[in-house]
Amino acid sequence: MAHGKTETLKKTTLAIGVSLVLALPLSPALAQYAGPSTVQRMTVKQLLDTGKDDQHATLRGFIVSHDGGEHYTFADDTGRMKVEIDAKHFPPGVKIDDKVRVEISGEFDKDLVGNKAELDVKRLSVAAAK
Repeated sequence: MAHGKTETLKKTTLAIGVSLVLALPLSPALAQYAGPSTVQRMTVKQLLDTGKDDQHATLRGFIVSHDGGEHYTFADDTGRMKVEIDAKHFPPGVKIDDKVRVEISGEFDKDLVGNKAELDVKRLSVAAAK
């Protein structure tokens, strides 16, 4: 009888353990899509001149300064703009400075009143050379 209870306890413990593992979310690094996209690649000038609030956009250039917290300045050959990048979007183990070309994708945030415009970055990767 004691042996049966021990086996039942082992099976229950195993089932709980498997359930917990299956319930854990995948790491963002493992869940990143790297295939083609319909989100248009633009220049900073194009996005600032023609971008609509909540529009998705991709830019290629350089992060030229850290402005505090999640706020950075991004630049390409056509201009500069503010971007917001959560630390989790930086590739782990990769040094990003103002000399590393990156590609960023996110949602454009443009105030209807005033001149505030920034890209809320959802994906950041090191860009291949031109």
